[in-house]
Order: sequence, then structure tokens, then C-alpha cells
Amino acid sequence: MSDSLSVSVVTACYNSARTIGTTIQSVNSQSHINIEHVFIDGGSTDATLDVIVSNARIGHTVMSESDKGIYDALNKGIGRATGDVVGFLHADDFYANDDVVDRIAGCFARPEVQAVYGYLQYVSQIDTAKVIRNWNTKPFNPGRLKRGWMPPHPTLYVREEWYEKIGGFDTNYRIAADYFSMLQFFSHPKFNAEYLPQVLVKMRVGGASNRSLKNIIQKSREDYSALKRTNVGGLGTLLAKNFRKVGQFL
Repeated sequence: MSDSLSVSVVTACYNSARTIGTTIQSVNSQSHINIEHVFIDGGSTDATLDVIVSNARIGHTVMSESDKGIYDALNKGIGRATGDVVGFLHADDFYANDDVVDRIAGCFARPEVQAVYGYLQYVSQIDTAKVIRNWNTKPFNPGRLKRGWMPPHPTLYVREEWYEKIGGFDTNYRIAADYFSMLQFFSHPKFNAEYLPQVLVKMRVGGASNRSLKNIIQKSREDYSALKRTNVGGLGTLLAKNFRKVGQFL
């Protein structure tokens, strides 16, 4: 049954020729057969599209045009995805091993499971064997959500209809639309997520939310807004969420 589950992997990219080949190879080497790879390119001016065309699996989808930011691109990817399940693997990311998608698909063999998530490792841009930060999450419960818990978004795979339920990512958020979407999912009483206690994805360091003090402040404001809109928590939850990151470097 897991073999028949179709998984759409959305890769958002822009001028990513240096790293996207690793991302593509990571998808191509997966043991799960039924994978659709969707590329949403922001109008790259380097060789990104050439790398995609030369290396992507048969049946991949490519869209290249200007967008209004990362979440606009992800919404385009969701709109073009035809799989039962949608996940995101960006041009700086790659799977931890060749059976990640197959393990994820196996969890979805149970119809009551709406999402699957696991561990994330941040690795060096130069040496991807060097681990900078381990995001070893835990099984979900509502109490943890109020105490600042969240799953690593790059490891989160969700049944496609749930993105329809929330209307995709809210592009009014510049940095925290993924957090808002996860709060919407996990605060819903009928949302059931399966936890895989293993590293699923490795991400090169240097994400948009941590590039400057200005971005960190902006993200905190957006996180607080997301918490209030979903009635999950407030300032205490935000402080707990940020404090949780400290242990990931140890």
C-alpha cells in the first residue's frame, strides 16, 4: 500500500545551481518509486534550470517565473502537486538516506495519519558531513504546542487536502508562514501526526529567518502574531519556542 502512495516533493529555488544538483540526486536515489518532483523557480539567471532539466527524474514539473517570496512559491508548488502527500525539499536541503520517503509513505498507509515528521540536521554549507545543529523533536501533544514545541518544517509531510483546508501558506507573513500553517494543523482536533524518531532531512545553514538581527526581530513578531491568531499561546509560548533552540546546538 505504501508503494502506491504518491508523494509530491516541492523544491523552491532561485539561482541555486551550486547546490540543487545534490537535492535532485537525493530525490532520485529514494527507494520509494511513486515520487513527483515539482520545481518552482523564481526566475533564476544562473544555470539552475539547466541543472534541473539535465538531472531531474522523468515526469518532473518545472515552473519558472518571478514570485512574491518563498511562501508564494510554495503555494504554487502545492497548486501543481498531484500527489496524495506533499512535502518540501529546498535547493539547500537533501534527504538523510535513500529510504526516507519510503518510511514516510509507510506511515501514511494508515488512513488516520494526516502528517509525518522527524528529525532535522543543520549542516555546514562547505562540508555537509559537519553537523552544526540537531533538531531532535518529540511526539506531539497539545501541551507541548503551548510550550513552544514545533516540528521541523522541512521534515513535515502532510496529506494534500489539509493544505486545501487552511488555504495554503498565508503570504502576509514574510518569514513565519510555515509556523502559522503548523499551528493551524496541530491545533486542529482532527489532525493526527505520526512521529519518526530519525533524521529525515539535512539542511545547509543560512536560512532566511536567521540572516540578520532585523530578520530575527521580524520573525519573532510574526511568530507572536501566528500564536495569537491560532489561540495557541502568547509571549510565554514565544519565549519557550526560542529557548528550545539552545539545546539543539549542544
